[in-house]
Amino acid sequence: MRNTHTVLASAMAASLCATAMPALAAEVTLNGASCFPVGSPVSKPFEAVVKGINEAGKGQVQVKLVGGAPAIGSPFTLTQKMSKGAYDLVGCTEAYFGNVLPEAPAFRLAERTYAALRKNGGIPYMQRLLAAKGVHYIGRHHDFGPFHLWLSKPISSTDLTGLHLRVSPVYTAFFKSMGATVQTTNLAQIYTYMDNGTVQGYGWPALGWIPSWVKVTKYRVEPGFYNSTLHTVANLKKWKTLTAAQKAIITKVVMKFEADSEPNSTYLREGLKKQNAWTLSKGLKPITFTGADRKKWLDSASDAAWTEVINRSPKHGPKLQKLFTK
Repeated sequence: MRNTHTVLASAMAASLCATAMPALAAEVTLNGASCFPVGSPVSKPFEAVVKGINEAGKGQVQVKLVGGAPAIGSPFTLTQKMSKGAYDLVGCTEAYFGNVLPEAPAFRLAERTYAALRKNGGIPYMQRLLAAKGVHYIGRHHDFGPFHLWLSKPISSTDLTGLHLRVSPVYTAFFKSMGATVQTTNLAQIYTYMDNGTVQGYGWPALGWIPSWVKVTKYRVEPGFYNSTLHTVANLKKWKTLTAAQKAIITKVVMKFEADSEPNSTYLREGLKKQNAWTLSKGLKPITFTGADRKKWLDSASDAAWTEVINRSPKHGPKLQKLFTK
């Protein structure tokens, strides 16, 4: 009888402990995807984010990188697919998820640091807009610096009439406003199209440049324009299933990358300095606009982009312009 009471008491104690102490959450594995070919210079920053999450999240949360575009599909639909549940976490440029959020270009048009945008309401505003589309915005994990126009032949003015350029949605409106004709291609086709003369130039950021392009590129136009930002976003429904601790791990890792990619960060400044020295050593020549031409180039870039945002989003565009610009 005594043994029976002992067993019952032990069982009750175990039951009470189980009730009083919540069980630790099991480790969760998220499916991650990159908008760029895995291993390419433009994909490596997100791969570093994944590595950082996996190191910090042992026992709690891990990310399995299942692949990158275009091998797993068009980069222009990757975030869209994620919003519907195909992936849990995606690393992508905002230029590729404008089909999810028409106001997405505001990210690349920021004239303030992201730290300032989080304080003045700019980032929270974008987070609310993305949440309505089934996406949780975590943060910017990389900045490749300003975009530039790269050419196979020189130009003497800001007039791009007669040039046929490879574009992404980032600078399509800008280049067209300056007189160029344009077409889109995937990343792998840029070298081929420059080599065979199909296009005479392309837009690309200062960093994240493919080294082999030096064989088909002769000039870089200065000054650069916009910001070449990459972002970590999550499927909102999946995000809500994570524990507070799991969310904190992911957010902390991404926020460290965000801080390191601010325009005034040593990391970005040194990276741009090193890249510029390398391109010069390979024979690329800068075409530098000064004075009125410089102002026209930069003003036209900004005007074309914000006009596009406001036309797409008359309600939110003007508000975002006030938050993101000085």
